[in-house]
Amino acid sequence: MGVGENKGKYRFLLTAIRYNTLSADKVIQEAALRSGLPKASISAGWNAIGDVVMAWATEGHSVAVPGLGHLQFKIRAKSVENVEDVASSLITSRRVNFVPNTEIKQALQNTSVNIECYDKDGLLIKNVTSKDKNDVEDTTDENLTENEGEQGSNAGDSDTTGGGLG
Repeated sequence: MGVGENKGKYRFLLTAIRYNTLSADKVIQEAALRSGLPKASISAGWNAIGDVVMAWATEGHSVAVPGLGHLQFKIRAKSVENVEDVASSLITSRRVNFVPNTEIKQALQNTSVNIECYDKDGLLIKNVTSKDKNDVEDTTDENLTENEGEQGSNAGDSDTTGGGLG
């Protein structure tokens, strides 16, 4: 670890591994196969949804994504004690936050996790498969550890649902 109370100590840290990012074309092709709709129709819908999400989310709306959850525009900003000090320069980042629906959260809670432990030399020293009891804490990205969320967040920063950018 390079920071915090464990600075200079070797620690085991759990993190999710993303195998790859599926291209939009692959997703569109799979959706066309599953729905029986022409790929061109799915592609046109996919692009239109992307345009709508971008337009509405940047206007401050929470946008529902059917069957998945919703997206909302958020900002991270430094806090100040006096209202006279409030200014747009306090904003440290702008982002779109995804909030999954209950079905996805439940599916993730019911999914076993394979854990592989490696030593500092990269040698596999332990392999565990979880037997989760659906007691996974339901958190939003504001409560993530530094490894899961945005790197290098400043103490005193706060996440705030954004309004319009106009």
